[in-house]
Amino acid sequence: MAAYGLYSHIQSNRRRSIALLVGLFFLVFVLVYAGALLAAALLINADLGTLMQIALADLIKAAPFATLGTVLWIVIAYYFHQDMIDALTGGREVQRAVEPRLYNILENLCISRGISTPKLKVMDSTALNAFATGMNAKQYSITVTTGLLNRLNDDEIESVLGHELTHIRNGDVRMMVIAVIIAGVVSFFAELIFRLWFYNGFSFRSSRSDARRGGGGAGLAILIAIGLLVLAYLLSFIIRLTLSRSREFLADAGSVELTKNPDAMISALRKIEGHGELPGATSAVMEMCIDNPRQGFGELFDTHPSVNSRVTALVKFAGGHDPGPLAHDLDADQAATGALRQLFALTKSYPDLKASTNLQQLQAQLADLETAEKALRDKAEAGSEQRAGKAWGSAQGSPADGPTTRSTSATMLTIAAISLMIVSFLIATALLTVF
Repeated sequence: MAAYGLYSHIQSNRRRSIALLVGLFFLVFVLVYAGALLAAALLINADLGTLMQIALADLIKAAPFATLGTVLWIVIAYYFHQDMIDALTGGREVQRAVEPRLYNILENLCISRGISTPKLKVMDSTALNAFATGMNAKQYSITVTTGLLNRLNDDEIESVLGHELTHIRNGDVRMMVIAVIIAGVVSFFAELIFRLWFYNGFSFRSSRSDARRGGGGAGLAILIAIGLLVLAYLLSFIIRLTLSRSREFLADAGSVELTKNPDAMISALRKIEGHGELPGATSAVMEMCIDNPRQGFGELFDTHPSVNSRVTALVKFAGGHDPGPLAHDLDADQAATGALRQLFALTKSYPDLKASTNLQQLQAQLADLETAEKALRDKAEAGSEQRAGKAWGSAQGSPADGPTTRSTSATMLTIAAISLMIVSFLIATALLTVF
């Protein structure tokens, strides 16, 4: 973990943001030159030196338009990036009346440190994740998933919100948004040039191959242009890698500074571990999240350090207690009972089915199943706290959930599966009767 302080990290992020914007224009000019060189090679009969001079002249002519287009892209992204992210993730803004628990936790954190309260958003997803976005104080927002709200207790949610607030305070959020803009611009122009070449380039080349044989520079010019396109794309990728992973360590530390509760940060990370994948979210959105489960080659190309390394740092430097990886045995049970609730909701449209004695018995079984599920979840929470104490007091780890827990979970799943089949049969019978 980097040994520099918080304020030097903030200043470094500001300098990086400016450098990233300058790098964006450089990459755009490289793409324009590659496109001009590719067009010249396909359309003009000349040697390599002449083709490169023609491409340079075209770049100079196109530079004002490329600059204007890039500025326009930045302006659009500056004002509408949150709307784009919300469209991808389905996040919606909430107020205190809708989510009083979450809103009060965030507001108390902000008041305690004199921080402006960012907007609060919730997205419907069973994943356990959260992320912050925005370019200035008026735009900053924190988005959390419903899965996170359902799975984490108040202390753990407070730690996650503290983590995201630290990203905002450190300037990490602004820098990540700029990096996303760069990746979007480079990917768009690179893909546009490649598509134009593949759709039209081969026909041009086949029709003019005889006329260009004397020049001898077209093939090499095409290779150089393709190389520049690949280079620009790789540079945009490297820029994202240069966003040091130490920002996550510092955000974890900042959360502990805000909450004074390292154990809550550790248990939150352990619960989120392996359950943070947001369906439909792009890699750029996942890079903003508190945990990015999408892995590269080992940890070489990962945008986030592993949960184990983050927990180890919190234990070492903040004195936290690590309960070890936590099992999520109840996820399938929760999904099964949720499916049953949806099926029972369908029966409201069929009065005869609703009055069925079998259906009423199934509804009673569902209520018992939910009660048993809640009791099992409370037991799992208590077991997690017990494992945390044992991990701190001795080097021996406590065993995972025992045979009783697994047996109870299997019984619940069996009951849920049988109930699903019976309800489905009853609904199908009702539909056949109606039609």
